[in-house]
Amino acid sequence: MIRGAIARARGLRAGDSWGGRAAGLAVLAATLGVGVAMLAPAVAMASEAHGGPVPLPSVWWVVPFALLLLCIAILPLKFTHWWEHNGNKAIVAGVIALPVAVYYLVIAPGKLAYHLHEYLSFIVLLWSLYTISGGIVLRGNLAATPRTNTIFLAIGALIANLFGTTGASMLLIRPLLRTNMERKNKVHTVVFFIFVVSNVGGCLTPLGDPPLYMGFLQGIPFEWTLALWPEWLVMNVALLTIYYFWDRKAHGKEAIEDVQQDITEAEPLRIDGWLNVALILGVIVSIVASGQALKVPEIAEGPWGKAVPWIRDGAMVLLGLVSMATTRKQWRLDNRFNFNAIIEVAVLFIGIFITMIPALVLLEQRGGELGVTRPWQYFWATGLLSSFLDNTPTYLTFLSLAKGAFGVDALGLINPELAEGLGVAIVRAISLGAVFMGANTYIGNGPNFMVKAIAEERGPTRVDMPSFGGYMLYSFGILVPLLVVVSVVFFWLGA
Repeated sequence: MIRGAIARARGLRAGDSWGGRAAGLAVLAATLGVGVAMLAPAVAMASEAHGGPVPLPSVWWVVPFALLLLCIAILPLKFTHWWEHNGNKAIVAGVIALPVAVYYLVIAPGKLAYHLHEYLSFIVLLWSLYTISGGIVLRGNLAATPRTNTIFLAIGALIANLFGTTGASMLLIRPLLRTNMERKNKVHTVVFFIFVVSNVGGCLTPLGDPPLYMGFLQGIPFEWTLALWPEWLVMNVALLTIYYFWDRKAHGKEAIEDVQQDITEAEPLRIDGWLNVALILGVIVSIVASGQALKVPEIAEGPWGKAVPWIRDGAMVLLGLVSMATTRKQWRLDNRFNFNAIIEVAVLFIGIFITMIPALVLLEQRGGELGVTRPWQYFWATGLLSSFLDNTPTYLTFLSLAKGAFGVDALGLINPELAEGLGVAIVRAISLGAVFMGANTYIGNGPNFMVKAIAEERGPTRVDMPSFGGYMLYSFGILVPLLVVVSVVFFWLGA
């Protein structure tokens, strides 16, 4: 496996097109040029910064962050085959991130170490949830009625807050496809699955969606996201209601013989891998316990304060290893489980976490000058960028903007006794914008493309999914009007 990854990273795989290789070389050449231009003044500034405050980075240091996000958005569409190899993703992310890493290694190594630790905690959570949920097999083939499909999506919206949107999507998408394989009209079912299970459903806990976990690492209490239940309920009830009537109409168009076959071949659902459900609960306990421990002044301010995050992350790694050791190999094979998706996230996000450091520093120190001050502005700014970039860095970017505009204490999350209502409303807006609008495109949130790829696999469960633009017709026709209602009711009238 390692040898194959190295070969792919070098572009030696026979199937790689010359166009894809040329694109990769162009990206590398461009980023190296930017890096050389930036590193020269960085070294000169090192002696001035030594022993003193770290200087505010030039706005040009945001270029690698923007370039990496553009690569993530564009290369999968233009050079699909070349980009699908994780080795090539690692090259792009590594080369773009290198100038920023060297800059902060020289200027502020502590800042770089802090963000690398955040990255490690982020990946440990995703890896543990992904690994453990991959050992839970949901078997069976229910009759694909509108009621059954709607219940499927509703359950997904709930468990997304425990398994994460990625874990819930991987757990439920294949059983849903098996349930609907006799039906001809089912594209809308997968689209709504992406809306509900892969995105909107996961806003009630930091486990639900990666942006919210990053907020937890920034000091937002674990239980705070439960306060987002009114918006969660409105969006999910609206989406499930629309889906139910849409699917009822689509079900009425099915051929009688297909409906009869669906009923004849129905099997009750059953679950294999119950131990992994307990291990998921163990992940939740480790995160909640770490948050509670850091609320105790004697722990937070003492030597144990720095050890708590490492203990939490170590516990999650241990739980993931227990899952790997105890889960039957056949169960993972039945789930078609592999680590490709989590490796992709790991190699891209180390680049994202490094390159976004200058943007976060600038926003924290100068964010108040941008004029984005109202909750609805944060909701739409965060959401629209989350639609076309990844919602995790977008969330962190606007959280830093809010800190720069209002100050950490004014957000009312780390120090509730100093809370200002406007600051808390803005964090609500950022959180909901990042989670909800990650569903607007295939590239807004990691599970979106995973679900699309699984739905398009060859076999009896195959679904011909809409193109990038075709999917946006669904999202902008269904999601955006609902998001307008949410912004008016909760962030304008409720302000």
